[in-house]
Amino acid sequence: MTTVTVEDLKALFTRIAEAMTREKDRLCELDGLIGDADHGIAMELGFAAAAKAVSGLDATTADPTLVFNTAAKSFLNAVGASSGPLYATALMRAGASAKGKSSLNDDDMVEIFTAFAKGIQDRGKAEVGEKTMVDAWAPAAIACRAARDRGQPLAACLTAALEAGKAGADATKEMIAAKGRSSRLGDRALGHMDPGAASAVVIIACLHIHFTS
Repeated sequence: MTTVTVEDLKALFTRIAEAMTREKDRLCELDGLIGDADHGIAMELGFAAAAKAVSGLDATTADPTLVFNTAAKSFLNAVGASSGPLYATALMRAGASAKGKSSLNDDDMVEIFTAFAKGIQDRGKAEVGEKTMVDAWAPAAIACRAARDRGQPLAACLTAALEAGKAGADATKEMIAAKGRSSRLGDRALGHMDPGAASAVVIIACLHIHFTS
C-alpha cells in the first residue's frame, strides 16, 4: 500500500511544472493549429506558480488538502485563460477529497484522481467526444477506478489511467470541436489533437512516473 505524504505531493507539483516547461512549445504548436497558440504558456505558468506556492508549505504542519488548495489558488491567479478555472476547480475537488487526512493511501489517490477529473468536467460542462481535455481525463479516471476495483495497486491504476488518457487524446484528432475557439473551425480541426487533452496526458504521465518509479 502506497503512503503519499505532503512532501510527495510537493515533489509531484515540481515534476509537473518541469514537464510543462519541456512540453510548452509542443502544446503551443498544437494550440496554434486550432486555437490561439498559448495553451503551453498557460500550463507552464499555472503549474510553475502552483509548484512554487506549495514548495513554501511546512510539511510538518500542512496536510494534503492545504497542498491542493494552495496549488488551486496559485494556478488561478497565474492563469486567466480557460484552463485556469478548470484546473483550479479540479485541484479544489482533489483537496476536498483529501479532507481530514494527513497522508494518502492507494484508495485515497484513486478518489483524488477521480475527483480531479470530475472537477474539470463539471466546470467545463464538457462531455467525451467534444474535443476537449475531458476526452483524456474522463477515460483516464474511469480506467484508474476500474483497476482499483479489481484490487490493483496505485501504480497499476495509474498505468491504466495513462493508457486510457493517451487513447482519449489520440481520439480527439478525429473529432470536430464543440467547445471553445476551435469549435469555429468545423471540419478544419480534424486531424489535430486537442491541446488540452495533450497537456492532460502530460500530467497523468507525471503522476504515473512519480508513483511507479
